[in-house]
Amino acid sequence: MRILAHLQAVRENRPRHFWAGAAVAGVSLFGMVAAFGTTPDNMEIRDFQRTVVEPLALTLGAADASESGAFVREERVQRGDTVAALLSRLGVQDEQAFAFLRQQPETQALFRQLRPGKIITARTSEAGELLALTFPLNGQTDTALVVEKQNGKLLASEQTHALSAQTAMKSGEIRTSLFAATDAIGLPDAIAMQMVDIFSGDIDFHRDLRKGDRFSVVYETLFDQGQPARAGRVLAAEFTNGGKTFSAFWFESENGQGYYTAEGKSIRKTFLRSPLEFSRVTSGFSQARFHPIHQSWRAHKGVDYGAPIGTRIKATGDGIVEFAGQQNGYGNLLVIRHQGQVTTHYGHLNGFAPGIRKGVRVSQGDIIGYVGKTGWATGPHLHYEFRTNGVHQNPLAVVLPSAPPLAANQMAEFKTQTDTLAYRLDRIRGMNLALLD
Repeated sequence: MRILAHLQAVRENRPRHFWAGAAVAGVSLFGMVAAFGTTPDNMEIRDFQRTVVEPLALTLGAADASESGAFVREERVQRGDTVAALLSRLGVQDEQAFAFLRQQPETQALFRQLRPGKIITARTSEAGELLALTFPLNGQTDTALVVEKQNGKLLASEQTHALSAQTAMKSGEIRTSLFAATDAIGLPDAIAMQMVDIFSGDIDFHRDLRKGDRFSVVYETLFDQGQPARAGRVLAAEFTNGGKTFSAFWFESENGQGYYTAEGKSIRKTFLRSPLEFSRVTSGFSQARFHPIHQSWRAHKGVDYGAPIGTRIKATGDGIVEFAGQQNGYGNLLVIRHQGQVTTHYGHLNGFAPGIRKGVRVSQGDIIGYVGKTGWATGPHLHYEFRTNGVHQNPLAVVLPSAPPLAANQMAEFKTQTDTLAYRLDRIRGMNLALLD
């Protein structure tokens, strides 16, 4: 009786919200019971079940069926790796395969090019028998050494990679040099060099770059089996130099391919602004050089580019070699005659490129010689002149005509291909700069 009285007191002293919560819990519990109660039992389910047997066509080939128990493994080459250690990590337990790799002339690249970071793929049987091996070869040729077992016999061959492309975007600002800017945002050198080539008709990258110049670029990154292999092509780029902005968009059609402005004008000029090949080595050389004897008289006749001995020199336009040899203060001199009575002159060369001689036809961008200090020169540099009908022109200021623009009937297709690229350039302009600041 004392216990019952205590329980009655506890019940009467409970706060009102306690009983409200209990009521909610009770309703929830009831709902749960109701929900479980609506689920049919196994007997009801069986009434609606039936067994159907249908023949299925096999999609595996004979070779695939025989290798249904195969394993595929990937391994990254580590520093100090040997071929034997790499094969062991790949699960290859096959003495005959190892002997094949060591003895065949076609497979020696595997031993010579075991560079750390490479990703090797192998397919083996359950017992460790080598069925296939893929080894990327050095260089930019997109090829791999492929070893495959066919009809019980291992065969080796070089095969082209099947690369897939993904689009990447970067934006940067020149603060000290072009390559310092591209390194800061992780832009591959290959893409930086493509930008130089694209805008080389408008910008002299040896002399015109200024602190504060900006660039944005949309480009391809190529992947091999899900791993980045190398940079691809620049799809669109924008470069602001000295307050003037240049843009370029890659366009392919049945009539050809190339880079064009947003208005469909060809980027390619009949002449390059600079005859020097741009590189990390030459990116810091931007001062003009004055002749030690004649002082500034050469400024009226051409432009002097300071660069290390051996720096490669490019033909600034298509033409025919008119002279290649020694000439007074010019030292080793090369003269190229172009259309429209234009000649370009390259002086103080250390030497001429192989095959360069009088009468040889050259194309824009061809390597024609190397920077030196022959003739009246106290330091290594290139003296470059641009003449029309024998009259000296300022190579930095002369107006260079462009290749023909796109035809009117091509503009619709051009806009379709480039609108998305233009939008991406607009979106990333300054994006990486904010991340760096």
